[in-house]
Order: sequence, then C-alpha cells, then structure tokens
Amino acid sequence: MNLLSSASVFSFYTLVSRLLGYLRDILIAIFLGASIYADAFFVAFRLPNTFRRLFAEGVFNAAFIPSYAEANLKNKTEGKKFADEVLKLLIIILLGIVFLVEIFTPAIVYLIAPGFYEDIEKFDLAVELTRITFPFLFFVSLSSFFSGILNTNNKFAAAAAAPIILNIFLIFSLVFSYFFDLNFELNLSYAVTLAGIFQLLFLIFFTRHYYKPSVNFKIIINSKIKFFFKKLLPSIFSSGVTQINIFIGTIIASFEAGAVSYLYYADRIYQINLAIAGIAIGTVALPELSRKIKIGSWNEVYNIQNRSLELCLLLSVPACFGLIIASKEITDALFGYGSFLEKDVMLTSSALKYFGYGVPAFALIKVFSNFFFARDNTRIPFYISFFSVFLNVLISLIYFKKIGFIIIPIATSISTWSAVLIYVIVLLKLKYFNIKNIFFINMIKILISSLIMSLGLYYLLGYFEDKLIYSNYYKSFYLIMIIILITSMYLVLARLLGVFKIKNFETN
Repeated sequence: MNLLSSASVFSFYTLVSRLLGYLRDILIAIFLGASIYADAFFVAFRLPNTFRRLFAEGVFNAAFIPSYAEANLKNKTEGKKFADEVLKLLIIILLGIVFLVEIFTPAIVYLIAPGFYEDIEKFDLAVELTRITFPFLFFVSLSSFFSGILNTNNKFAAAAAAPIILNIFLIFSLVFSYFFDLNFELNLSYAVTLAGIFQLLFLIFFTRHYYKPSVNFKIIINSKIKFFFKKLLPSIFSSGVTQINIFIGTIIASFEAGAVSYLYYADRIYQINLAIAGIAIGTVALPELSRKIKIGSWNEVYNIQNRSLELCLLLSVPACFGLIIASKEITDALFGYGSFLEKDVMLTSSALKYFGYGVPAFALIKVFSNFFFARDNTRIPFYISFFSVFLNVLISLIYFKKIGFIIIPIATSISTWSAVLIYVIVLLKLKYFNIKNIFFINMIKILISSLIMSLGLYYLLGYFEDKLIYSNYYKSFYLIMIIILITSMYLVLARLLGVFKIKNFETN
C-alpha cells in the first residue's frame, strides 16, 4: 500500500465535502450572520455534529478496525460474527441515547450552552432545534460502523464521500428556504436528520460486497465484544480530544454574544487541513498498521509510523503558516458578505489565527494516538487526552473574563501541543516508536519549503491588498488565485528538496 495514494483518495472526497461545507457556511453567514438564530442552530448542530466528527473521523475505527481485522485474519466467519454483535449492541445503545436526549433536551442545552439561559428566546429555539437534529447521531454513528468495514478492506472512497450528502442537503435547504421565504434554521435542522438517513443507506449499499448484517435478535456478548466496548469509550475521548476541546470551548463561549458563531466559522476553516493532514492519514494507515503489528513485522510498522508523521507534517506545517499570515483575508473572502459584518470578520479571523498555531498539533495527535490504538492500547491515550482537556478548561476559565472568547482557540492550541509532547515522550519510553534519521532531515526540508512559501504569501497579500478588502465582491477569486500560486510553489519546493515523492510513502 502507498500511504500517499490512499490518503489522496480519502482526501479528495473529504476536500469536496469541505468545499461544499464552506459553501453551506457562506450561505448561513449571508442569511443568518452571527444572529441569535445562527447561535441557536450552531448549538443544536454542535452536539450531533461533534459525535459525527468523533465517529466518522476515525474514532470509531480506532477501536473497531484492530479488533475486526484480528477476527478477519482468523477467518471471514469470525469477522462477520464479531461485526454482527457490535452492530446489534450499537443500535440498542444509540437508540437509548437518542431517546434520553429527546426527553431531557432542555437540560442538555443548558449544559452545552449555559449562557443561553439568560435569553429565553434563544434558549427555547436551541431546545427546539436540538430535538430535531439529534436523531442524526443515530444514523451517522451506524454509518461509521459500515465505514469501518470498508476501511478494513482498504476501501476508503465511499466512507470519505458519505459526508458530502450532509452538505448537499443543508445547501438545498438554505436555497429552498430563501426562494420560498421559509424558516432557515428550522429547515436546516430537519435537513441534518434527513441527511443522516441517506448517508447510512449510501454506505450500506457500498458495503454489501464485504458485509451483510444477519437479522436476529439474539445478543451474544463474548470476550471479544466486551474488549471492543471497553476500548470504545477511551478511544472516543482520546482520538476526539480536539473536538472535545472545541465542544467545551462552545460551552464557555455561550456567555458572550456571537462568540459561538465566531468559533464555529473559524473551526470550519482550519478543519479542512485537519481532515487531510490528520484524519485522512490516520484513517488509511490504521488498518495496515494493525495488521503489521498482529503479524510482528516491526520494520514495516516503524516505516508506516515514520511515513505517517512525515506526510502529516508535510501537509500541516504550511497550513499553519498560511492560517497565521492570512487569517483575515481567508475569513473575509469566505464569509464577508450579507449579514456577516466587517466586525464579525475581524473577530472570526482572530480566532482562526490562534487555531492556526495548533494545526500541526491537531493533526499529529490523530496520528500518534493510532500508534497506541493499533496495539489495542486505549488507556494511555485516554490519560493524555484527559490532561489536555483539563489544561484547556483551566486556561479558558482563568482568562475568559479578562480577554473574552479569544482565549478558547489559544487554550485549545496550547493544550493540544502539550498532548503532542507527552505522546512523543511516552512513545519513545515504551519503544512503540523508532524515529529514523531521515525523518529529521525531511522535517528540516519541510520547514524550509514552508518558510519560503510564507514569504511568497506575505508578498502576494500585500500586492493584492486593495483587491481583498471587505467591500470587494470578487475578493474570493483573488484569494483562490493566491492560494493556487502559493500551494504550487510549496509543492514544487518540496519536490525539488525530495520530500514530496510518491515512492517515499510506500509502507512495505
């Protein structure tokens, strides 16, 4: 398997999904801006969407793939039995969670957005919208199960393409509401749940060649099933630490008007790099890494680990520099229209800038945590993630009153870099990871390429400064042109320095 080729397939569909997601968010910004209606929808969408990211972006796979791959290595019948039992238990657990949340929605909304309680209109609207969107959790979590089946068989395209359905439904609901003068936030909420249903059907169709569920109501909880569910909760907390930190940030930000929306828009921008540099690489590497560990091919294990990290940094380091330098221009070009005012652009871009400092760390923890998950070790990543979340909450609470919501992206970046440092120390101490000398050489080459790219970006932003102002409706065209030029420059430099070659990322 070639890590770059497989990650490219996953990244392509993820990129299409994220671009459609940006179009969706641009429309939301135009029609709802940073109003109470936008805040209420984002809170209602935050809970099921956080679970979507947790399950769909590799967390479920982190627990499921090593166990399913091991069962499949013995024989296909064992693999199918294991998958059947996991599916039945998932359905029961998810139905229970959805049922409880639907009953206790006001309490849930109060927990995730306590600042809304002071505004009865906003709070009641958030409760109504959450009840509509939350069933999405059931469908998207089951979708992740079928994605795990596909990924174990090294089939990544359908699983990566499935989230496109959500964005298509949301875009359609916004356009439909505009032309027929309907309620934007209400139709958006219904579209979320409908998209979940179609996404599940889509993945069931593509999985039929590898797995067909057996319909029976007898539940067998053997040692393998117990071990899987024992791993699942720690892996959700561990691999989803960035999403958990953002989720906690939303809770704290709810006390400041508009802050929930600013964080949401900023989060949407930097997430595209996380999806490509962290989630894609982690997703495609985990099945192969698990298999190599099971059969004891340690040279190939260390090769996969080094190549995963190298590819992760190749994609995330330039993005870090780019977001820090061009945060205002990027935010303005994407969202600076209609109800999204110039003040909203400035506040959102400030959040994006500080998230930018953490972009390599957000991607690295996705890769590092897989080094443990592939060994069926979820305990250590759980402890590291718990420390990261604790540090994030501590910093946010101490400084929130002094500097406002901007502390949330700062705290998220600091706490995630702290987790990366701990991961490196523990991995080396346990001898789970063997860093090759070529990695350090390539790291220097990546930094050189990124610095030269950054100088080019800084020059082009200055040259086109008058074309990128808030009032220019063609600013997105100029930004896209700049991004294409700068990306091309970076890839050519990386190629000339020998770090961007397909053969470099062979895993065996």
